[in-house]
Amino acid sequence: MAFTAHPEEVARLRRAVRLHLTEWGHDDLVDTAQLCVSELVSNIVTHVGTGTPGSLVLSTAGERLRVEVHDPDTRALPTLVDAEIDAEGGRGMALVDALADRWGVRLYEDHKVTWCEFGGEGVAGPAGDTADPSVSRAETLLNMYATLRPRTWHHEPVPGGRVDRAVAEESVIDVITDFLRWLRVHGCDGDEVLDRAQSRYEAALSGTER
Repeated sequence: MAFTAHPEEVARLRRAVRLHLTEWGHDDLVDTAQLCVSELVSNIVTHVGTGTPGSLVLSTAGERLRVEVHDPDTRALPTLVDAEIDAEGGRGMALVDALADRWGVRLYEDHKVTWCEFGGEGVAGPAGDTADPSVSRAETLLNMYATLRPRTWHHEPVPGGRVDRAVAEESVIDVITDFLRWLRVHGCDGDEVLDRAQSRYEAALSGTER
């Protein structure tokens, strides 16, 4: 469903969510999905701008429901922040994080998709991997990092216009580079830290494969 980011649109999208989920037999997820859609669309209104064109996509796979909100701004990325108890804003993604089994952001050449999933065991992420605390922490860090530092790299379009993997890889390189600079400034041995990190990663990988 296409929409234009205005506060008044939230009510219409909530009605659409109720209608579709009721037809699909997911009455138990109506209230939760409506709240998340409200927050994701309001996020666009607040951080991208009123009047921004967007679209809402609902899909199901067995007992699992996926909600996607698309918008054209690839720089204003949703982040999970700790809002003060009496703060008027800042709780949006915290609410989504609390209600959804999993959520994330995928970057494309000309738009981004903020998604969340509900229901079902072993909810799979964009790459098809089951939820992993380490991966979830990394995704949160990368999303936050992207909002702190403007993107300065260039990339070649990939089939279908999808650049989410290229963007993610460049983000990881930037994060590692900045940490290496931090280590150098503080008199630490970057090579030793990288060796220890590699050893820890390989040990964790071996434990997973056993």
